[in-house]
Amino acid sequence: MSDTDLLDRLLAGEQTAYRELVARYQGAMRAVAYAIVGSRHADEVVQDAWLAVVRSLGGFQGRSSLKTWLLTITANTAKTRLKHNRRELLLDDLAAPHGTVGDERFSDDGHWLLAPHAWHQDSPEALLTEDELRQCLEHTLASLSELQASVLVLRERQGLELEAICNLLDISLSNARVLLHRARLKVFATLEHFEETGQC
Repeated sequence: MSDTDLLDRLLAGEQTAYRELVARYQGAMRAVAYAIVGSRHADEVVQDAWLAVVRSLGGFQGRSSLKTWLLTITANTAKTRLKHNRRELLLDDLAAPHGTVGDERFSDDGHWLLAPHAWHQDSPEALLTEDELRQCLEHTLASLSELQASVLVLRERQGLELEAICNLLDISLSNARVLLHRARLKVFATLEHFEETGQC
């Protein structure tokens, strides 16, 4: 279902449309909040953002996509929360990358030159391996810094362009590229290690 259809249903007050909206965009909203306020306050920010969305839905004019509008509300809510808490955003990950280790794995546009081995098999052992690999990758994602994880999730899971991610997170394009590159290197290292050893 398109966002236009979903918006029409939302404006008509259809309750199932709200559930669909949350299911579709909750992950991206949390990734934005997580990058700005950290894990401690991300869920609260998303909750406040949803309240703002419900209050403002009638005023949505369609000048941007519904997704962009939701993520902008989330980013603004998170920034307000950050100011309220008088916390500073730590940008430790924005230093220059350590050497060029792993650069040969990616093309200039950031895509894999040699994609990780595909794990699509149907035997019970293979399915068990897939579940173990998924858990291993989730563990790796949780070990990334907040900004690295958010940039990776917004780019790879949510499909946002780097420019949109930069606008939402208030980071430069070069910083976004560094964060994404480092996160991808860690994920690739996890995949390689798992492929070689069968362990996380």
